[in-house]
Amino acid sequence: MGPSWVAGAIAAGPATMASLITAGALFGYDLLWVVALSAIAGSLAQYLSMRLGLLTERGIVSVTESHLGDLWAWILVADVVIAAGVAQLVIMNTVASVSATLTGIDARLWGLVWATLLAVGLAGRGYGLLESVAKFLVMAVVIAFVASLLVVPIDPGAAATGLVPTLPSGGALVAAGVLGGAVHITLITMHSYTMRAREWTASDYDLASFDVGASMLVAFGTYSVAIFLVAASVLSDPDLTTIGAAQALGPLVGEHARLLFLLGLGGAAVSTLGGNTIVPPFLVADKLGWGTSITDARYRLLLAVFALSSGAGAFIGGAVLGQLVLVLALGTVGTPFAIAIVLYLLNSDAVPEANSTLANLGGIALFVTSGTLAANFIREELASGLDPLFGFVFAFAVVLTIATAGLLTKYGREEVLA
Repeated sequence: MGPSWVAGAIAAGPATMASLITAGALFGYDLLWVVALSAIAGSLAQYLSMRLGLLTERGIVSVTESHLGDLWAWILVADVVIAAGVAQLVIMNTVASVSATLTGIDARLWGLVWATLLAVGLAGRGYGLLESVAKFLVMAVVIAFVASLLVVPIDPGAAATGLVPTLPSGGALVAAGVLGGAVHITLITMHSYTMRAREWTASDYDLASFDVGASMLVAFGTYSVAIFLVAASVLSDPDLTTIGAAQALGPLVGEHARLLFLLGLGGAAVSTLGGNTIVPPFLVADKLGWGTSITDARYRLLLAVFALSSGAGAFIGGAVLGQLVLVLALGTVGTPFAIAIVLYLLNSDAVPEANSTLANLGGIALFVTSGTLAANFIREELASGLDPLFGFVFAFAVVLTIATAGLLTKYGREEVLA
């Protein structure tokens, strides 16, 4: 196993954790159905991405450029760089804050330390190191949060009611954040590159499918449900930060739960930071015709520069929780376009074997679900008024909506002509 665990390391991160804590603290068990849906939807998204990567044996950007054109490839690259770049800064802020809480050393210094470690480790050792660390950290984080769950009182009856789909008032942004942790443009676009790094081909289809199920459905699903149930059961302060949530567990349910939760957050933050670092360099290098491994000095330099620049995230300051939820919502806004690209390519001559009807129906459901949650998020934010940060997100959403509509129109015309 391998590539899906890198995707799982990004998905099982502090931004997802922030959304899960917010969902549980604000709405109790009501959004458990969204948490369960996120694991299923994440697995489906990675499966479709896996198919595209295995059947083409190329990166998604080069396939998009060959079969859709240069403009569409650049839009995809810009979508990923913006979503992953903003996420990188906020995740670094979280990693530095957790490190400071555990050690008492200034968070800004930790940001510089982590950025240097990223640059040296990833640019020096490449994908192999990342995958090994990702598998270890994901399993450790899952164990930490399951252990937390065992010492927190859960109400099974109340939890069961949360499996009935309802969307409470004010829940659209949080639901978009929860789903965005699993169905995210960075996870969808990175998969073809990580499989190339492992030199997987169509002959590894069964292994790749098992890889997706074990990582996204089982490991990530367990992670999400455990965190959500802990938050829904004993946390009720909607203003908690991710670190504050861990600290709050101490007086509520014991010091062991607090420590486990804090260690889990730290592991999740580090795993996500490492995985997220490689995504923009993959796509930019592919678009420029460079290699996507450290054997190409240009890619190695690009990777090092992106890793080092993430250190600026430790100087952001402010409440991390709100930043993390907004980061996932931003990713959700950018994700429908990526799903549309994958579905288009899987039903074109880019692949030797077109998608099955069942896979297409699943992909369409994924597209509709992510699009609906993104639209609900935009509508809720518009109702509360525009601020500069949301103004950027709104402009980003408008551009990608136009691009997605154009892509769907292009596909429809081609089907009519065929």
